[in-house]
Amino acid sequence: MNILITGGAGFIGSHLCKRLLKDDNNVYCIDNLSTGSMDTIKPLKAHLRFTFIHADVTKDLPPNSLPDHIDYIYHLASPASPNHHSSISYHALPMETMMVNTVGTHAMLELAKKYHARFLFTSTSEIYGEPLENPQKESYRGNVSTTGPRSVYDEAKRFGETLVAYYQRELEVDTRIARIFNTYGPHMSDKDMRMSVLFMQQALKNEPITIFGDGTQTRSLCYVDDLVNGLVIFMEKNGLSGEIINMGSTDEKTVLEYAQLIKSIAHSESEISVTEKLPEDDPKQRKPDITKAKELLGWEPTTSIEDGLKKTIDTIRTNL
Repeated sequence: MNILITGGAGFIGSHLCKRLLKDDNNVYCIDNLSTGSMDTIKPLKAHLRFTFIHADVTKDLPPNSLPDHIDYIYHLASPASPNHHSSISYHALPMETMMVNTVGTHAMLELAKKYHARFLFTSTSEIYGEPLENPQKESYRGNVSTTGPRSVYDEAKRFGETLVAYYQRELEVDTRIARIFNTYGPHMSDKDMRMSVLFMQQALKNEPITIFGDGTQTRSLCYVDDLVNGLVIFMEKNGLSGEIINMGSTDEKTVLEYAQLIKSIAHSESEISVTEKLPEDDPKQRKPDITKAKELLGWEPTTSIEDGLKKTIDTIRTNL
């Protein structure tokens, strides 16, 4: 198979590239490196079936950079961190975030139409906004601000889904939408400052573990290998064009519980601080209903939170 992955040098994208190469595919990784890093794909560059294309999917791709035939397109390109203090967050790159999820999605859908390729769009749990139901299922339409500080990401992803649905419904492109919930694992950028990686870095340095709000807000974290496995199954299974499927863990914990667990696994002496103000529009609950994933894909996460956190902490420790 010839497979194109946008955002392939990012956190999830790099793991997906590695997995698909292991499955004997030819992988074409596109990334403009605005949030991705060559470090994540450095071990892959020597692979004969791996091609890196330094490009922005909102602009014309370099001439002759693609093969004559493409089977699958995974569109992952997008800043994803909500952290205001991160240099690679969607708050730091608002226009880029909006463009890659709209203009970039349109461009990749046009490629899919041209090549008769199957297309998978990685959407997000953020399209549910501040949910009025918990857990969130795919039929829930969300409670999202169109003008708030998170809207540059939330609304761009929502319109990206609209584009994908149009191409499937009107132009008969085989498309799938995966709504990804909180994911963690090796290759998370130390500039990202998402909750999990920030807590781990602070714990390993014995610095105060800082929590936004009072720590009672909930999240459910999925280990990246489990998520990638779900994406591959979703893409490769026939008969699922037009489907929207949540992907994430249903093991819901409070942010304070995650901080305590990470502190314990890291054998840290850090204090836990809950004095930070909760960012505007930060959701209080986040947990997927993955009934569709179980029924249509036979998929659910298998890595326990303890095992996944230990693997991730061990990786971060070696790079400090």
